Amino acid sequence: MGRVSRDQADRHRQQIVEAASHVFRDRGAASVSIGDVMREVGLTNGGFYRHFPSKDALVAEATANAYEQMNTGLAGLEETSVDHRAALTELVRGYLSEHNRDDWAGGCVTTGFGSDVARSDDRSVRTAFAQGVRDFAAWLSDEGDAVTPASLVRMSTMVGALFLARATSTTDFSTDVLGAARSHLLSELGEAGSEGAGPPAA
Repeated sequence: MGRVSRDQADRHRQQIVEAASHVFRDRGAASVSIGDVMREVGLTNGGFYRHFPSKDALVAEATANAYEQMNTGLAGLEETSVDHRAALTELVRGYLSEHNRDDWAGGCVTTGFGSDVARSDDRSVRTAFAQGVRDFAAWLSDEGDAVTPASLVRMSTMVGALFLARATSTTDFSTDVLGAARSHLLSELGEAGSEGAGPPAA
């Protein structure tokens, strides 16, 4: 295979992974076919198996890719904040917002992939998800990059509240869930409970 063809194949593979990352979060991996993903990038179904041995392999790579994007967003948030506590505060405000609740395709990775991963028996899928969750919990810690009981509780509160808010999004209860979790965590961080404009994808 020539250099141009290899470069094109690499581009196609990346396009497939990125499209899958969004569509799986938006509609759930279980309800999305290989054909659905390939149509998103304008490629034929037959080309899929030149890049991936199975749909599970794509789910694993799409999960890892989504967390990589999340980590890039968190790093950017860290760079533009006064300190880590300020970055944590901004993330909580944005993550527990109606904007993030309604952004299924580009929003929370953990909530977006969690239900499908919980039902998957594929080791590579579970490994990719577990690594992403660990990284997220570590970033939420006050103690460098160490996962702590406090950071696990923080993450569980955020992810659980967002899941419930999405599941009840047509009711006032959804906003109540977001507001209660946001106020609790911002109080813990020593901030007022106002809502931010929008989060990096997390």
